[in-house]
Amino acid sequence: MPESRVHVFIEGNVQDVHFRDNAHETARAHDLTGWIRNLDDGRVEGVFEGSEEDVEAMLEWCRTGPIKAEVEDVEVEIGNPQGDLEDFEKR
Repeated sequence: MPESRVHVFIEGNVQDVHFRDNAHETARAHDLTGWIRNLDDGRVEGVFEGSEEDVEAMLEWCRTGPIKAEVEDVEVEIGNPQGDLEDFEKR
């Protein structure tokens, strides 16, 4: 059972800069489950579930993102791990 789960909203220049592709690779490297998607308002939304250490590493990555991104804010909602996610996917 995972130890930690967060729901994030990332704001700034985070679309059309390969944010989701890089987030997908980073999440898989940290053995996280969850998903990431673009929102119509220009933000990126994601859910990350796994060990506390790996989720925290993913949150740190989200604060900067890929090289072309300009992250202005990361809103984090901490949730209870549910263990209902099997993999990490881009939506």
